[in-house]
Amino acid sequence: MPTATAHRRPDARPLSLFTRDHLPFAVGAVALVTLGAFENRATTTVLPTAARELDALWLFGAASAAPLVSFVLATVVAGAWADHRGPVRPLQAGMLVFVASQLAMATAPTMAVLTLGRFGSGVAEAFMDVSLTVLLARALPEALRAKVFAAFAAAWVFPSLVGPPVAGALAETLSWRAVFAVGIALLLPAWLLLRPSMRAAAGRADAPTRWTPREHRAVRAAGLAALGLGALTAGGSLLGRTGSTRLLGLALVVAGLACTAPALRTVLPEGTLRLARGIPALVALRGLVAAAFGTAASLLPLMLTTVHHLGPAAAGTSLTVTGLCWAAGSQVHGLDVVQRRVGAVRRLQVGFALITVGLLGPTLASVDALGVVAGLVLWGVAGVGMGIVSPTLSTQLLLFAPVADQGRITAASSLTASVAQAVALAAAGALIAWQAPALPGWLFAGVMVASAATGALGWVASRRAG
Repeated sequence: MPTATAHRRPDARPLSLFTRDHLPFAVGAVALVTLGAFENRATTTVLPTAARELDALWLFGAASAAPLVSFVLATVVAGAWADHRGPVRPLQAGMLVFVASQLAMATAPTMAVLTLGRFGSGVAEAFMDVSLTVLLARALPEALRAKVFAAFAAAWVFPSLVGPPVAGALAETLSWRAVFAVGIALLLPAWLLLRPSMRAAAGRADAPTRWTPREHRAVRAAGLAALGLGALTAGGSLLGRTGSTRLLGLALVVAGLACTAPALRTVLPEGTLRLARGIPALVALRGLVAAAFGTAASLLPLMLTTVHHLGPAAAGTSLTVTGLCWAAGSQVHGLDVVQRRVGAVRRLQVGFALITVGLLGPTLASVDALGVVAGLVLWGVAGVGMGIVSPTLSTQLLLFAPVADQGRITAASSLTASVAQAVALAAAGALIAWQAPALPGWLFAGVMVASAATGALGWVASRRAG
């Protein structure tokens, strides 16, 4: 019967990842995702140490936001490039940019160079993520793709466990610069495993096609948004300085807002900024959760090293808590009983409530009203909430969006998240630059309270996502 043989080979054996045709690609793809997760966790762990040693803590906000800024434009470019030229070239470009950015950060003589390397990391992440997804669709039959996507999600768990302590141990025993050399070394085996699939995809590539006017408009809008976010991020850090530098920062902030606002109007669904019911509210909620959770997660290691004087390895445990609890929340979201009995709006409300409550942990720990361990336990509650909110928003967007517009709306959702978190980090960076190098606990508490208020706004707005 057709239904019995649809996912079998001609010799009647079921399709499997564990064959010579599929296993190298599957392992290489998961390795590349694991590498990206390790780089994310490791860099966030050592960034406070690097900023202090380079005597430029005032640039911490800019360095944190730099990958978000470049990711906005690079994602749009990578998608169109892969559609028109195939996934191999953007994947190769992403790997090259990754190596260059890691080398730049490993040898950075100043924090400005390290920030430039972080900018390159965002480009590399976008190119590799988008092109790897397209390559997967061409290298594996449909029946096997879901298994690899599930492995991609699981690939973040192991780096969350080992990435922060390994990065912290390297920073304490050798140097924070050694962390970036590890990333380069891990890229080589992933590239070797993916080479056969890349060759095959290049051999089957169709003739290049021309970009459409709509794609050109999307790239221009994304470029304008990236330019605006870059100005906002740099301006936020300069606002904390003195004299003419502060005036330059103010000018950059104004210019950044002038660039970002029209770009958002071009790419966001109508009604997003006023939280109109349905798709606009879902896109807006993606921005709210990124600003609430992502900003707090980025500053948590810095707070632990500054206020509680923990080393990089100990401070990195906050990222381990983040990854594990996020994964746990995603597992809860995926349970059949949860999907059957708890509607999407209720799941969003529960998730945002957990994020808001969980942010009390780092808020109180920032002012020594709560111990580090208790604060991280509460932060784990926020991680569970994020694990519930994120997949709920993704599934609801795909459910509501017309098939012809799913790509555009998904891109708008990602752009909103990047913009919201970058703006929040620019504001936090201005506060850090204002107080650097001595960062008081109330500064972090203020940022955490603002993040909790954003989470509470998300809880209120969740009812408009139905």
